Amino acid sequence: MTWNNVKKIAGRVVAVIVPVAMQFLWYLLILKWLSKAAGLLSIVLTVLSFLFVLYINTKREESSYKTLWLIVILTFPVLGAVMYIIFGNNNTAKKLEKNITKARLHMDYELPDGEKCIGELEREDKRLAQSVKRISDATGFPMVKLDSAEYFSVGEEMFADMCKELEKAEKYIFAEYFILQNGKFLNTVVDIMAKKAAQGVDVRIMYDDLGSIATYSLADALKLGEKGIKCVPFNPFLFIKSQLNNRDHRKIMVIDGRVAYSGGINLSDEYINIGSKYGHWKDIGFKITGEGVKSYTYMFMEFWNAFSNDMIPHDLVGESFEKEGKGGDGYVLPYYDSPMVDENVSNTFFSEMLYAASDYVWFYTPYLMLGDSLFDAFIRAAKRGVDVRIIMPGIADKKVVFRLSRSYYRQLIEAGVKIYEYTPGFVHAKGCICDDKLAVLGSVNLDYRSLFLHFECSSIFYDSSIIKTFKADILDTQSKCRQRTLEDTKRGFFGRLIDGVLRIFAPLL
Repeated sequence: MTWNNVKKIAGRVVAVIVPVAMQFLWYLLILKWLSKAAGLLSIVLTVLSFLFVLYINTKREESSYKTLWLIVILTFPVLGAVMYIIFGNNNTAKKLEKNITKARLHMDYELPDGEKCIGELEREDKRLAQSVKRISDATGFPMVKLDSAEYFSVGEEMFADMCKELEKAEKYIFAEYFILQNGKFLNTVVDIMAKKAAQGVDVRIMYDDLGSIATYSLADALKLGEKGIKCVPFNPFLFIKSQLNNRDHRKIMVIDGRVAYSGGINLSDEYINIGSKYGHWKDIGFKITGEGVKSYTYMFMEFWNAFSNDMIPHDLVGESFEKEGKGGDGYVLPYYDSPMVDENVSNTFFSEMLYAASDYVWFYTPYLMLGDSLFDAFIRAAKRGVDVRIIMPGIADKKVVFRLSRSYYRQLIEAGVKIYEYTPGFVHAKGCICDDKLAVLGSVNLDYRSLFLHFECSSIFYDSSIIKTFKADILDTQSKCRQRTLEDTKRGFFGRLIDGVLRIFAPLL
């Protein structure tokens, strides 16, 4: 990390910590003032703590996530309740929801009807069609016919293809990423975007303010404006209103409504193996054409219009939205996860894939912090005889998170799950494949933040050529991995104790 990055982080953190510290100090002064009535105060706090615990216990949330907060609040009644209000619930999501709902109401077009495609799927696999329909109903995005899909096994491949498509842009370029960082990748993309903006193309970039806290600043965004590129941060990380949760972890690029890119790849050099500190950076992405592009365009427009005063005009995208997809390469259902709804869509769908699989389910993930329901689904599928595999990094980018991820290994391996670690470096890829007929690719990690707290995006592919390519890549990657065994998972008493404590705090990591 460069000195400039350190200064960026320090400045932003100080701006947030100072008001937070002042708020905590205010609480302490109140408590000191009330300490004269210690007996009565103790009773009041006990009652309030009990009511708070009841409230959390009745919420529809992952049980292990609730357990963390129950422990904190019962141990530190006042401080724990304050921490939950600031860090633990979805108040920020509710504020975001108002903006997004308002933006949605001003979008005067509708996505295609997916009932026909789900009906065709139902004739081939009724059980799978039920799960897919549930995803469509919960998110509002349809399953549509796929014109074409291209899989990228490393960031370098996607970078080269993306530059070619950007050069063809005639109307608009929409980009939304968790991380932006100046370097060859981003600067090359920006140079093309600036050239296109000068030609009259509408170019817009959205980035997550916290995700890019060490790599991108408001000053950088203003420089884009000077080049004719419109740029806004998502959920700005400012003062007491800021929250670590509910970040925009999506990766989307749409060009003219013709093509859409997504996956795990951010616009930063390590994603194309320039300057990676963790060995070879293994990431994946994809490009689609056809009606599925409409869904990604809609996703971007919804968020942009929610956080920018410069709304995207309908006539800019209307013509491309009216085009019909030809189909020919199976089906796709692009969707996004949101902490604004009660159902954790990807978590539920991964669980249902594991329960419905008859042959195999294989996963890529950089982090492994499973809630109880998904953890149980992994174990049950493996014990049932399904070939369940997980490919993880061999070199950690976050030591504590890596140790916590490994704490899940023993129970999974005992159940029959095969776990592989990529020896050349770090795996940032996210995706899964089931029984040669279904694949899910996108931005979702198998951890609490992705599954429960952040905005994410994925595509479900069915009966598409991309599934075969994805499977071949997993097998190739596995050949470069070391399989973990029960012998590797042995821990002494203190090691197990540390793992147990880390498990409790997993939802915060």
